[in-house]
Amino acid sequence: FDLACRISRITEFLLNGNKNEHALRAKLTPFFTVKALAEPVQAFAASTLNGYKSAKIVGDVDNAMMCGMVHCIARLFSIPDLIGLQKYMVNFFQQMARHKRIGVLLSVMSYFNAVADLIGNRDICRIDTRLEMKSNVELYHLALSSQSSYLMHHVITNRMFVHCYFKEHVLVADLAEKCRKVRTGANAGTKRALDFSFVFFEGISALCLARDTKQEKWRQIGEKCVQTMRQHEKYSSWNYENKLSLLEAELHYLDDRHMMAELSYQGAIISAHDHKFFHEEALAHELYGIFLVENKEVLRGLEHLRTAMEEFKKWGALRKVDAVKDFMVLIEQTVNLW
Repeated sequence: FDLACRISRITEFLLNGNKNEHALRAKLTPFFTVKALAEPVQAFAASTLNGYKSAKIVGDVDNAMMCGMVHCIARLFSIPDLIGLQKYMVNFFQQMARHKRIGVLLSVMSYFNAVADLIGNRDICRIDTRLEMKSNVELYHLALSSQSSYLMHHVITNRMFVHCYFKEHVLVADLAEKCRKVRTGANAGTKRALDFSFVFFEGISALCLARDTKQEKWRQIGEKCVQTMRQHEKYSSWNYENKLSLLEAELHYLDDRHMMAELSYQGAIISAHDHKFFHEEALAHELYGIFLVENKEVLRGLEHLRTAMEEFKKWGALRKVDAVKDFMVLIEQTVNLW
């Protein structure tokens, strides 16, 4: 991993000013997705866009489509503009369909579906009617029938992403188990750049389930995810510090270490804000708010839930905004019963 990152940085240095800069960048950018693990993911999003532009300049269609897909993924996890990303994807669909890059098209379609689920609007009116859009459930079965571990990886990542943000933790756990079954045989031990998201979503959901059900299996999964995220954080505190703090907060809450939980929630909020992961800052505010409400600090909890709602709105996750709003109404209706 460290060697790959060093090679990537050296390659970028050598590319600048090279007479074949665009052709080389187009070919090399897709091979250095490992950079997303160590470099700020916002910078990685910019480098993939540069790779896409270089590929377009030299007419390298295959690498243009691959760079464009990776850019979509990087934007989803780093840039707080879901509505802008949705518009970008709609335009990108036309290019992928025109060049008949079906594999890339299906993977991007899974991310489009995740964005649409968060926004609450599919916005398919500008998509060519000849392009058959598929839901993530349909894409999952397609990946299963075609034995495409690549498509399956993207579909499961996106479904876990959405279910985790909407607190559908049993569904996240079920998808995590399905992913482990897929990664058997020839796929055993396969590492992908998005594995951090799998660990994060499964960890949050497992620790919430452990608290709700008191079942030991969820604690064990959650603790393992915390340990794995600590390893990620060693590679890049910028990308993973806030995620680790939020997982640790949920673990402290599970263990009734409330003071440590509060400090970790607060640390996750500050780190996510400073490192510009505003959607994860919103999630941290929401989970901190739930913690406070469940521990009879309703007014403070509602304050953090209100902040979460505002941050989700800035992100463009309007359906999630409605979900938080409904949850706050429920709290306000029942608070007098406590």
